[in-house]
Parts: sequence; C-alpha cells; structure tokens
Amino acid sequence: MRADAVRNLDAVLHTGARLLADDPATSIATIAAQAGVDRRTVYRRFPTRDALLSAVYVAKLDASEKVLDEARLTEAPVVVALHRYVESIIPVSRQWPLHLRRLIRQDPEAAERADAQTGRLRDFLARAVDEGLIRADLPDGWALATLGRLVDNAAHDFADLAPGRAADVVVSTFLDGVGKR
Repeated sequence: MRADAVRNLDAVLHTGARLLADDPATSIATIAAQAGVDRRTVYRRFPTRDALLSAVYVAKLDASEKVLDEARLTEAPVVVALHRYVESIIPVSRQWPLHLRRLIRQDPEAAERADAQTGRLRDFLARAVDEGLIRADLPDGWALATLGRLVDNAAHDFADLAPGRAADVVVSTFLDGVGKR
C-alpha cells in the first residue's frame, strides 16, 4: 500500500473511531470530511458504515493484543505486568474510544478475539489473587470490572494525565483503594 493510502486509511480509522464513539449514526461522508479524504475513498475501502466499524474494532483489538503481549502478564511480576498493561492500554483506549461491548452484535469473529483477550486478563487477575495481591473474597468478575472502569476513567475522564502517571494512579487505586485505614 502506498504511503498516502496508509495515511488516509489511518486517518479514516481514527476519525471513524472518535466520531462513531460519540454518535454511532455518524455518516461515512462526515467521517471522510473530518478525516480530510473524499468519501469515495472511504467507500472504496469500506462499502458500509458497519464495514468501517468492524475495521475500527479490529484495529483496536490488534492494538490491545500487542499491549497484552508486551505486558508479559504470565512472566513478569504481577505489579510490574499490571503497570505495563495499564500504561499501554490507556493510550489504546484514548486512540480507539469505541467500547468493545458494541462489537458482539457487529462482528462475531472479532467478538471472539475480544473474549480471548478478556480471558487473558481474567487469568492474570487470578494469578494476582493467588499471589495475595487481590482479595480472594470478591464477587466473580469484580476485579476485572473494577480494573476496566479505572482504565476507562483514566483514559477518558482524566485525559490530561500522561499514561505513566495515569498508570501509577490506576494501579495504586486498584491494589490499595482510595481510603485510609
């Protein structure tokens, strides 16, 4: 693919992610205009908004997969792996703001990938429980949901925090809470 075509595709995917996160009914023409490309360019690559949405989800899944791999969830010490994961997933969440929950009805194959990624995180958090870093008496899925909400808050509600600082806050809050005892 030519360099300008790569740039155009990247602009369309990122613009589409941002606009579709705000309004799922955003038109291809609006996305093209915001991305600075002709709508025919977008339609050649993505004949429907659903095709574009699927491509955005796949791009987010690819980026998330890379984060999971680089965090070394099964090899690195839990706190180190957790920090690596959070510090790297926050920019992914900012760059690809669409929630994967919408993916299930959009693309079953991509939904399967998202489930596999969630499974990797669930296994990692089970390891954290086994090592005594997370309470074992929490309801099933509580730690995973809490981590997800903390990452989402850091990525979107505190967008001015640099990823490293945001990861410090998220990891500290996740492992230690916010209260003083």
